[in-house]
Amino acid sequence: MASGTASGEATGGRPAASRPVVTRFAPSPTGYLHIGGARTALFNWLFARHHGGKYLLRIEDTDRARSTEPAIAAIFDGLDWLGLDGDETPVMQFARSERHAEVARQLLESGHAYRCYLTQDELAARRAKAQEERRPFRIDSEWRDAPADAAPQGQPFVVRIKAPREGETIIDDLVQGTVTVRNEEIDDFVILRSDGTPTYMLAVVVDDHDMGVTHVIRGDDHLNNAFRQLAILHAMDWPVPTYAHVPLIHGADGAKLSKRHGALGVDAYRDEMGILPEALFNYLLRLGWGHGDDEIIARDQAVAWFDIAHVGKSPSRFDLAKLQNLNGHYLREADDARLAALVASRMAGAPDLALLTKAMPVLKVRAKDLGELAAGAAFLFAVRPLALEEKAATLLTAEARDLLARLVQSLSTQSDWTSAALEATLKALAAEWGLGLGKLAQPLRAALTGQTTSPGIFDVLVLLGKDESLARIAAQAEPAEHA
Repeated sequence: MASGTASGEATGGRPAASRPVVTRFAPSPTGYLHIGGARTALFNWLFARHHGGKYLLRIEDTDRARSTEPAIAAIFDGLDWLGLDGDETPVMQFARSERHAEVARQLLESGHAYRCYLTQDELAARRAKAQEERRPFRIDSEWRDAPADAAPQGQPFVVRIKAPREGETIIDDLVQGTVTVRNEEIDDFVILRSDGTPTYMLAVVVDDHDMGVTHVIRGDDHLNNAFRQLAILHAMDWPVPTYAHVPLIHGADGAKLSKRHGALGVDAYRDEMGILPEALFNYLLRLGWGHGDDEIIARDQAVAWFDIAHVGKSPSRFDLAKLQNLNGHYLREADDARLAALVASRMAGAPDLALLTKAMPVLKVRAKDLGELAAGAAFLFAVRPLALEEKAATLLTAEARDLLARLVQSLSTQSDWTSAALEATLKALAAEWGLGLGKLAQPLRAALTGQTTSPGIFDVLVLLGKDESLARIAAQAEPAEHA
């Protein structure tokens, strides 16, 4: 087996770069689609699209105890929402177990792997001794070069790869640069368990080869795995993929992203936080990758610009406020009918979609998420008598209620119920009554919405319509004592 260099231009197979680009995203279905996984999928999708290649999906479900159908469904759902579904039918790793075992048998036959009869007790004792002697624990199995007739009959065994013991392995990583590991540091790791099932390390290599993967883009927590996986690739004389190990995402405090930093699953950003897919797409794109000072980058532009070489070597920090600001931009750019449908799903009952759509231009101006949009739209469908927020109730003094009663009389004769006409009327009434417009608008807003904040008061009047507006104002008014 080759023990020299191993990289995108390694011996042991023609360089992967000479083939059409094929990338893959291969999550383990043990939970939701993690935000870090979503970014990995995005980088794989973009790299394939930029180079006119293929982007494939593989579900690594060999951990049968932790892999669940709901988790698989959640992963596919999240990828579909972000527009990152694969170009071909996803590969289910567990279904290929016999193929993985077949490769293990080939490695045994070629002398690149061996049956190891070391027991768990023996391994534990050797590990304890290494700890006692304060040295790294390395598998040094006497079964590596034992003759076949020395094997104990009927005893369980695992199959281990014969890792190189001399020289060094070099990976020319597209993100990390040149990374070197001394081969003596690479264990004879297990590729087939004692029950005949393949390990993750073997399955990944076989699947990547069979799927024609040319570029492995994944988190840098897998960098050490790459050196082990190369031992299998060289033993099988298979093409070596080009590697790109992307730094992990950290929280705003610089620590590795965890639950204490907030939502981690893509579904939480969509369902609980009201983020649009194009906003999360854009944010994840800029999380560790950049193109000058550009912040707002559309999907087509991202494909044209994406270059894995521009991914930074340092961990990026997740900034929720920045994501929300970006989401606000995409809300303002979004189609009103689409937003109305999304907001309606967050509201009780069956709100009038036509009215919601009509309201979107004025509602989305300041909103940062769909939840804020839904809250801002609630006044449109409130039932009289309106429940008043505490601050809104304090605005409805006896003097204010008297003003509202006078307004009902004046506006009841208003025939042109447009924003411009209503603005002219209210300004004229405020001047006639010796008031600033705010003195009139504040109690009017409280009466119409039950809140102290809302879209512009003239827009509110138009959206509610004349009859509903007058009814809401009258409900909060005192009988006027003035003609």
